[in-house]
Amino acid sequence: MAKTKAGGTPATVALTKAGVAFTLHPYDRHPDAAGFGDEAADALGVSRDRIFKTLVVDLGPELVVAVVPVARQLDLKALAAALRAKKAALADPEAAERSSGYVLGGISPLGQRTRLRTVVDTSALDFDLVLVSAGKRGLQVELAPADLLGVTGAVTAPLSSRAARRPTADEIMAPRDVGFDDSFDEVEALSPVREW
Repeated sequence: MAKTKAGGTPATVALTKAGVAFTLHPYDRHPDAAGFGDEAADALGVSRDRIFKTLVVDLGPELVVAVVPVARQLDLKALAAALRAKKAALADPEAAERSSGYVLGGISPLGQRTRLRTVVDTSALDFDLVLVSAGKRGLQVELAPADLLGVTGAVTAPLSSRAARRPTADEIMAPRDVGFDDSFDEVEALSPVREW
């Protein structure tokens, strides 16, 4: 994989400074897209298991970063256990933006304004290359998992559980037979008769 131009985000500047090989993958954003990670996976034709989302998590006394596949959900209890914390909750969006220096949908684990402890889901090690946000919406960076770990100072832990498949817009809008019967005989038979 050839090193590419920095691309102008703190994430790509951090990778260039570290001498890490990476490839940028821009894509067109659609304002009505439901999920940033799903949109990136669809636009780039990449498996949702190989493209990772960056989540800022509040452990109470500190914020941390969790990096998990788009196809999976973050297990907050697993993250808390990995970092020996009592509890974990997704950080307030404004706190996540303030801490990272990025906007939601473009938060990268790389080059954050405030360097936070970072945990990457162990599934990243199953791939030669993974993709994470390059620091702005519509731009992903592809790199080796070892480089992601090295530049962020991250550790790995099993952090995710398989997410339920989201229905497509077509599936949501499709007419469905809900199984109602126009006959009320059964309901009338079960209804008590009241006389006044």
